Amino acid sequence: MGVLNVTPDSFSDGGSFSRPEKAIAHAMQLEAEGADIIDIGGESTRPGAMPVSLEEEARRVLSIIEQLSKKTALPISIDTKKAEIAQKAIEAGATIINDVGGINGDSNMIAVAARNKKTGIIFMHAKGTPQNMQQNPHYKNLLKEIRLFFIDKIALAHEHKISNNRIALDPGIGFGKTVQHNLRILHRVHYFQDLGLPIMLGPSRKSFIGHILGLPASDRIEGTAAAIAISVLQGAKILRVHDVKEMKRVVTIAEAIRKEAVFQL
Repeated sequence: MGVLNVTPDSFSDGGSFSRPEKAIAHAMQLEAEGADIIDIGGESTRPGAMPVSLEEEARRVLSIIEQLSKKTALPISIDTKKAEIAQKAIEAGATIINDVGGINGDSNMIAVAARNKKTGIIFMHAKGTPQNMQQNPHYKNLLKEIRLFFIDKIALAHEHKISNNRIALDPGIGFGKTVQHNLRILHRVHYFQDLGLPIMLGPSRKSFIGHILGLPASDRIEGTAAAIAISVLQGAKILRVHDVKEMKRVVTIAEAIRKEAVFQL
């Protein structure tokens, strides 16, 4: 999943693709580099980010989704917390809802997913809001609490007649998690596998990598590569990344090792 942030303030690439022509060009580059999904977001969820209005988020993403859907056959996901944005994005051409609202999300989001029967939905776990989620996040049992969140969301989806083949789960690296929490999730992705649904992870350029290596977001590619390789070995099925070309290579090797693939020499 290639990241396309059309925001002025995202933690890694804020402002880089806020002009529609640059956004479209970057999306096409992500496809050329091997992306399987393009994930478009119009509201930053970095720690400390302030919310934007529905109107502003719509202005940022809808035209780009509409234009991009005519240029690519790749699935487009809308990274949003707002059900109304999700609905409008689907009407513009998106086919996946990347629900980053987590526990404090929009309760109407499930109805949007239910109403649009060919649309996938990714349930991401988050604790708190971008304004407060990194202010000493605490869990009695991190993995159990995330698992219970997933179980609750799966049950809610089933109540709305949303089948498992439309659902993926994201533990929410960096969303109300300390460095230690993030490392534990990456080390124990297999803990969620018996839920029987694809697990998505988004460690790309995240602050836990910067904390460990002492590097800015622009210089975290090797740290991201290590996290992505571990994610593959632990069973993650969708990797949300900024550096598609490089991470596609990492995934290819990690997947070959995981499968003990046989190659003709």
